[in-house]
Amino acid sequence: MKTSKECVDFIRPVRDVLDIINGKWKLPILICLSFGNKRFKELEREVEGITPKMLSKELRDLEANELVVRTVYDTVPVTIEYSLTAYGKSLDGVIDSLREWGKKHRTRLLLKN
Repeated sequence: MKTSKECVDFIRPVRDVLDIINGKWKLPILICLSFGNKRFKELEREVEGITPKMLSKELRDLEANELVVRTVYDTVPVTIEYSLTAYGKSLDGVIDSLREWGKKHRTRLLLKN
C-alpha cells in the first residue's frame, strides 16, 4: 500500500511539469518548434489564434525554463529565430504520449456517439 508521502512525492514532479508547460499555447509552440527552427511570424501563423503579445510572453517563459533558445543573426534587417534546446527536445516523448492518448480518447468519444 502506498503512503501519503509517496503520493505527494509522485505528484510533485508532475505538478512541476504542468507549471512549466501549462496554458493553451506552450505545448503548441513546442510542437511547432519540434518541426524545426522558426521565426516569430512563422510561429504566429502556425499556432493559430495566438496573438503576437501572447506569443512573445510564452516564448519568454519557455526561454526562462531553458526549453527554447532565441538566436539573433547579424543581418539587415536583423533575423531572429527560435528553436528547441536539447532540454526542450527531451519533452518529445511526453508530447508523443499525450498525442497518442489524445487520439485514442478522441476515437473512444466518437465511437460512443
